Amino acid sequence: MSKKELAELIAGQFNLLKSQAGEIVDFAFDRIKENLVTGNEVAIAGFGKFFVSARAAREGRNPATSETIKIPASKAAKFKAAKQLKDALN
Repeated sequence: MSKKELAELIAGQFNLLKSQAGEIVDFAFDRIKENLVTGNEVAIAGFGKFFVSARAAREGRNPATSETIKIPASKAAKFKAAKQLKDALN
């Protein structure tokens, strides 16, 4: 499902214009992103938790040349599904 499809579903369900629903979807995703950027977790009851994970610097290998390269430390957004979501999937 894309953001556009989600906005269309919200617009149909709540009798909104597609543009209004799109703004709501964008607003929600922007708030999630802002919280992750500041290092906060975002927990949505019954759905799951978004959090930031730190990746340490490490050495890797260029597959084309077999040359050893340094991969810098980085951060990544991760998601852990809530029990209710896991149960619904299984």
